[in-house]
Amino acid sequence: FLAAGRVCGRYVICVGDVANNLSIIALVGAVEIYYKVGFALAFWQRILVPLTTILGLLGWCIYRFRETRSMSLGQFLEMRYSRSLRIFAASLRSVSEMLANMIMPAIAARFFIVFLDLPHTVHLFGLAIPTFMLIVTVALTVALLLICMGGTLALIVTDAIQGMMFFPIVAVFVVFILSTFSWSNEIVPVMMDRVPGENFLNPYDLSELRDFNILFVVVLVFNAVFHKASWMGGGTYSAAKTPHEQKMAGILGTWRTAVIMTFYVLVAITVIVVMNHRAWSPQAKVVREMISGHISEELIQDDAQRMEFDARINAVPIQEHQIGTDAPLSQDENLDKPVLTVAHETFKEFEGEAAGNAKFQQYRTLFHQLMLGGAMREILPVGILGLFLLLLILAMISTDDTRIYSSAITITQDVIVPLRKKPFTPEKHLWVLRLVSIGVGVFFFCGSFFMAQLDYINLFVTLMVTMWMGGCAPVMIFGLYSRFGTTAGAFASLISGMGIAGGGILVKRNWAATVYPWLESHGWVEPVGNFLAAASRPLNPYVVWEMNPVKFPINSIEYYLITMFITLTLYCLVSLLTMKEPFNLDRMLHRGIYNVEEGDEKERFKWSLHTVFSKLIGITKEYSRGDKVIVWAVFSYSMIYYFLFAFLGVVVWNAISPWPVLWWSRYFFVVFLGVPSVILLISTVWFFIGGVIDLRKMFRDLEARVANPLDNGRVDGHVSVVDKAQFEKAEHSDEDSKAEKE
Repeated sequence: FLAAGRVCGRYVICVGDVANNLSIIALVGAVEIYYKVGFALAFWQRILVPLTTILGLLGWCIYRFRETRSMSLGQFLEMRYSRSLRIFAASLRSVSEMLANMIMPAIAARFFIVFLDLPHTVHLFGLAIPTFMLIVTVALTVALLLICMGGTLALIVTDAIQGMMFFPIVAVFVVFILSTFSWSNEIVPVMMDRVPGENFLNPYDLSELRDFNILFVVVLVFNAVFHKASWMGGGTYSAAKTPHEQKMAGILGTWRTAVIMTFYVLVAITVIVVMNHRAWSPQAKVVREMISGHISEELIQDDAQRMEFDARINAVPIQEHQIGTDAPLSQDENLDKPVLTVAHETFKEFEGEAAGNAKFQQYRTLFHQLMLGGAMREILPVGILGLFLLLLILAMISTDDTRIYSSAITITQDVIVPLRKKPFTPEKHLWVLRLVSIGVGVFFFCGSFFMAQLDYINLFVTLMVTMWMGGCAPVMIFGLYSRFGTTAGAFASLISGMGIAGGGILVKRNWAATVYPWLESHGWVEPVGNFLAAASRPLNPYVVWEMNPVKFPINSIEYYLITMFITLTLYCLVSLLTMKEPFNLDRMLHRGIYNVEEGDEKERFKWSLHTVFSKLIGITKEYSRGDKVIVWAVFSYSMIYYFLFAFLGVVVWNAISPWPVLWWSRYFFVVFLGVPSVILLISTVWFFIGGVIDLRKMFRDLEARVANPLDNGRVDGHVSVVDKAQFEKAEHSDEDSKAEKE
């Protein structure tokens, strides 16, 4: 129930993770970013591909965590630090995770309401029930049923089946998009029609971008390294047969990521062209009016005001922008601005200055969120529309159940279980997991109604998870790889991260309605603005802190980066000051005399160029011939093709002779669509066959599995209870051997 019997193979995990990673919230968030900054920034983001590949080949964090044989992240924290830290960290992570994820059902419900143009209320048994509430209830009920029936095992099986369905559906979608839109006559002209500094195609012309810029890429790189272990524990992280299978699933994830990114890029291209190309301007007007009408239905309670608001929005004329004749578009001057300006002025007229600004902040956020559903509804024909709907229904279910269960495992295993002196029986343990999952589902239900999201999805999620991620990276990384980290250092990092992030959440959420008006009433707007401008000036133009009555000057990415640097410093300083003796890493990682299952057999190392290179990319004695083929294929794709040729080679070429924008359009077609489409076709067959084979093996292994009731996540004296007797026996044997030698 907790770890699927630890019998899962690489393909079951990898294909299941496709379903987990494809979510409505991630798709909407990706479209928000691409719609704002285009694809030029994505060139720099691609540095993550070779980086994540190398980390995967080396088994960075994943392999070591699996070596601890922990069922949850908190179990590892107690083994490495203390029980009190386990409980505190688990509580903090759960709160942060639930706050970030509870908007998922709301975003999904709003998407389906707009995509299917559903009424906001339906009548059942004489009662008027909000459609929003109905969709959220159905989504969460299905997710909770899957969790309660089989826990991790049920989620892995259903996610694997959904993941295998994903590949052929995306293949159909790729063909449709590329046959519907002309790359040279529609897509490229729209991408090229931007002002200097905000180019959608040229990655060397991005100096004027805000929120999602080069600093955003720096944070992504930092996250890839420092936060690899931050969300581990439970689910697929503990379900693999061996650490090697877990590592191979991560390596195969390189292909999975390429496929998902292709899908996101295609969807974003569709939305950008429909909303900005003159040929689609009538459809764009329909989309703007439709999504605005749905937003007003949600935000404006007074019927007369809502009718007046909708009438003003509908009066905005069709935006027929002539590329090459009219002035290029920008973040400040674009085809959505007339609608947003009318909405802002109308809200201030209805609500007053401060309340109107706050209401417009919600409107603008929902406007960008709902654009995906509105645009896809307008252009998808019958059949393709149904496939897209099916894909996102599956995505909604797979992500809701995974996120709910992740929080439930953390609360149960790392808060409730450690607080009990007497362990649960297996039957009671399962019921506690089910009841906590239902409680988390209720929290998600309430959060969907009462949490008002005021920023882009990625920035909102970043701010919420900063409560945990702001201070957990050093705790996890140094906990797995160092002997000097201490409980005091871990507490210092987590508490400071929580405090800084909590303050940021309060200020950001109340900026337009309370904080800015308060500063203005005290005459502090100009002094605070001058201070922020001076503090950000060394990092201009990529970091610019300017006072704004609607939005907090420091965005979530910048706030998150500041928090991480502070907590990393505190962890190292406090740990060095409080360390009394080095921690026994071998015992935690089941190495040396503690390798009670596999002995202490060492692999013989022969010095040769091939052997050294194999070691550098993570090849060990555990690799079969097929594993080596996969590793070298992934390495060749990520490092040789993608990094050396498609990234580093392009960077060098542009340093010598900069490319014209038209060349960049061809580059993006080949690298972002052409090659990934080929990978998609290969992966569709490869992962389907591998997934079916692994599922059959998994059920066979489950039938033969012998359960160990001690393997329930409890820790005693920094050692898992299931390992305690064996470790003590191994230590005594080692002491006896040393005594005989002496």
